[in-house]
Amino acid sequence: MLLFRHCPEFTSRIGLLKTQRFQPRPGAASALAVCARWGSSSGSDGGGGRDSGQYLRGRTPSWSHLFAGLLAGTGAVLAYSLHQNKAERAATTVQPVCDAHKFPIYSQEEVKKHRGLAEGVWVTYKGGVYDITDFVAVHPGGSKILLAAGGALEPFWAMYAVHNQEHVLEILAEYKVGELSPEDQRQEATTCSDPYSNDPPRHPALRVNSQKPFNGEPPSEILSENYITPTAFFFKRNHLPVPKVDPGTYRLQIEGLPNGPVSLSLEELKSRFPKHKVTATLQCAGNRRSDMNQVKQVKGLNWGIAAISNATWTGARLRDVLLEGGYAPGGTTHHVQFEGLDKDVTGTTYGASIPVGKALSEEGDVLLAYEMNGEALPADHGFPVRVVVPGTVGARNVKWLGKIVLSEDESTSHWQQNDYKGFSPATDWDTVDFKSAPAIQELPVQSAITQPAEGAVVDRSMEEVTVKGYAWSGGGREVVRVDVSLDGGRTWQVAQLRGGEEEEEEEGEERQVNVVSPPPGRAWAWKLWELTAPLPEDARELEIVCKAVDSSYNMQPDTVAPIWNLRGVLSNAWHRVRVTVSED
Repeated sequence: MLLFRHCPEFTSRIGLLKTQRFQPRPGAASALAVCARWGSSSGSDGGGGRDSGQYLRGRTPSWSHLFAGLLAGTGAVLAYSLHQNKAERAATTVQPVCDAHKFPIYSQEEVKKHRGLAEGVWVTYKGGVYDITDFVAVHPGGSKILLAAGGALEPFWAMYAVHNQEHVLEILAEYKVGELSPEDQRQEATTCSDPYSNDPPRHPALRVNSQKPFNGEPPSEILSENYITPTAFFFKRNHLPVPKVDPGTYRLQIEGLPNGPVSLSLEELKSRFPKHKVTATLQCAGNRRSDMNQVKQVKGLNWGIAAISNATWTGARLRDVLLEGGYAPGGTTHHVQFEGLDKDVTGTTYGASIPVGKALSEEGDVLLAYEMNGEALPADHGFPVRVVVPGTVGARNVKWLGKIVLSEDESTSHWQQNDYKGFSPATDWDTVDFKSAPAIQELPVQSAITQPAEGAVVDRSMEEVTVKGYAWSGGGREVVRVDVSLDGGRTWQVAQLRGGEEEEEEEGEERQVNVVSPPPGRAWAWKLWELTAPLPEDARELEIVCKAVDSSYNMQPDTVAPIWNLRGVLSNAWHRVRVTVSED
């Protein structure tokens, strides 16, 4: 769904409605005498025309911009706006609810007649009929909202469980103009199913950031226990319901090749192309968004430090597949677009794209992966085929891959054009222009402390403290150092790095463990790190800090404020954990 500007500042853009909505429509003058709760409503003659069920709307502008989020289905945006507006309303004295009056009855056929601004925009929800015409007329995303016009809200709302809350339903009630006929209510109940009903089970230890779509991260201490993240604990970032794909009938469509389209089955992908294995870390653009929320509220899932994981991926190289299909370097192809098989109720699929140079590079290691950690891809991670683009933000690693398109242009997908982009701290939802910023591809250098946890207690009698964490950098840049401080950044110590391949050297009576560096520019996987250091004397509290340095000597910024942005992406400031030293 499109990302709309659901923030308090947006109310200034629709403030003119406050005056307009207090003007009664024809036939609604009697509504002036009706008691109200945040607004007034009145039935009419029960006809199906434009004036049917019209009533006086005395709602505040903020309700209208909230409703945009409800219908557009932008769950993360909605949650933030509702949180603020709910708090505002809690401090307001509300008039008592007037006696319920009977609404006119409409058939589904009558509702279907109201699908545009000329005849009015009506929707249904759980047997009620709602007129949202005034809202659609002023909202910039009205064309998207019209997809639900004349029909049920349930399929849209079911995409995001955040809608099923009492105060959200109270807002919707202010738009009610009628009731759906009993016959049509029964029919509607059988057609509005939960699109998430076929989602797979997930490990109960995952920290859930949203249920529908499912987004969860593992407990942070698990990350540093295994260089290869166990599949069950690999973070899960879904934008839409998990599709159910039959591997026997699966076909991967490839378009834009000079010799015409190509269609490959799963078996052909496995048998016709050499099998390659790549160990690569995937990180969500919103990893550590919670740190940005502490500076100023942003819009998006409140990820902690664990929206990142490391796995071994196996599949055919994208380069091999495209070259066999007849692709020749040069020409007008600048991007390779990917489309997933996951889709919303309108049929819109998830999509993204990467530069053709990355896709065709011998060193790029882009895979059409069908295995994860030695087994078939799990449903949550793209079964039967996904793209793995090492060194690139997770959003470009499209799951449930259905189509590849070689194109002169980037993907037109919402997630490529209007999301996953970084902006200045000065940019807000009134001034943001998504076309002004490039789509995120490579991610900046990152590190975080997985142990000890925030608020932990360290026993003084242990005399030392062990700190663990992960570090990674995008674009194949290797992490070459991690610095750790126990005093908030005043003094520093260098942590021991651990990678996937290690070798031991004899050095006197001790054995020295060294990390084997990958080829330059192909450090796709993270480094785990560890430091054991004496507890500072007389310290009652420790502010433990880490920062990583990559092979290009990129370093993490020391604070969040200078990199804060309205979407909360690219959060990579020094990670800080405060613990208490116990004298007992």
